[in-house]
Amino acid sequence: MGLIRVEQATCLGCGCGCDDVAVRIDGGVIVDLTPPCPLARQWFGDGSAGDRVLVLGRPAEAAAAIAEAARVLAGARGRVLVGIGPDLSSQAQREAVAIADLLGAAVDTATSTTAAAGLLAAQRRGRATATLGEIRNRADVVLFWAVDPGIRYPRYLSRYALDPAGTHVPEGRRGRTVISASVGGARGPAGADLSLDLSAADEIPALSVMRGTVAGNPLGELSGALQGAAEVARRLMQARYAVIVHDGEPADESGPAQRAEGLVALAQALNGPTRAALSTLRAGGNRSGAEAVLTSQTGYPMAVDYSTGVPRYAPTVRGLDRLGRGGFQAALLVGRTDHLSAQSRSALGGIATVVIGPRATATAGARVAIDTGVAGIHEAGTAYRMDEVPVPLRSPLRGARPAAGTLRELLSALRSEAGPVSA
Repeated sequence: MGLIRVEQATCLGCGCGCDDVAVRIDGGVIVDLTPPCPLARQWFGDGSAGDRVLVLGRPAEAAAAIAEAARVLAGARGRVLVGIGPDLSSQAQREAVAIADLLGAAVDTATSTTAAAGLLAAQRRGRATATLGEIRNRADVVLFWAVDPGIRYPRYLSRYALDPAGTHVPEGRRGRTVISASVGGARGPAGADLSLDLSAADEIPALSVMRGTVAGNPLGELSGALQGAAEVARRLMQARYAVIVHDGEPADESGPAQRAEGLVALAQALNGPTRAALSTLRAGGNRSGAEAVLTSQTGYPMAVDYSTGVPRYAPTVRGLDRLGRGGFQAALLVGRTDHLSAQSRSALGGIATVVIGPRATATAGARVAIDTGVAGIHEAGTAYRMDEVPVPLRSPLRGARPAAGTLRELLSALRSEAGPVSA
């Protein structure tokens, strides 16, 4: 097989979901990518995928493994956890949710802990947000709050929020005012036009001061750091279109729970004197897609429990939290599993676990493990960017077992195994 170049592949290495990646394949192996994003190189790798199927740690045929998985999961009906991990297409995620519905299972996602604060704040207050394209074309003042996107979202700045010329910002970076707000060790980007340096203790008071400044409230005497926050707020009010950028899934889960609430409220307040949006950075692997699929199927983005026969929302009693308290007899993990905490892995060791997804057979202690390809590398379909815009997935490489198809087979086997739902 000679050299092949696949254009317009979509990278799920981060939530930007860049769909302009060209992949070069030689002999069935990915040898190069353009543009040369380091995160894309890491995510695509050489395109290799596992093809093993294990039952009780021993090689098995896929049909036998699916039958065993169906038997185990059906036997635990009503006390099953379905965990949706990264690197699945939305089509595969829908199959996983259908399985949870059939089994009366609890559903948790890879982001139900890391992104929970922002999701709950948005439910309480609503959100003033925008697509990445709108930010690119309109934003003339950009505030980065306790995040430097260049580290975990390498092309966010060059594609959307800083460098590119937009329809209303034709000069690109020269037409934008960049504000960098650092909170403790969480630093904003270097080279900003205006900087704000806050201690962790000052963060929530600073957000309150900024909101009060926007609302025109008298603030009294302020400390130096809070005076700087008021100055930043006044500069945001002068924008034609202001954008506040923050990390919805910080790597170390830093920052108080009130951070998301404060930023949501500030963006909403700014939509009085000007136009403003909150841009929430999200990790890759189509994590946002899991929330979109759950919302479309149940009305809720996370922590859904089907055990009573209808979807219930319990954001303070999530499945992964219940796992450690012995709340389940079996678990189905779909997608990549390396996001699981050591505590969750330990708890899974005490129950029958079925794993279906990329490199599933590397998951220790699984009763049934079925390797599949990775969405966007081996499997086509749909994924969601961080701004909740769906993007198409191509499959530069073929031949790996499809996750969506495997889950569909499991769903069919469960329908035969589980029998009718009790009234």
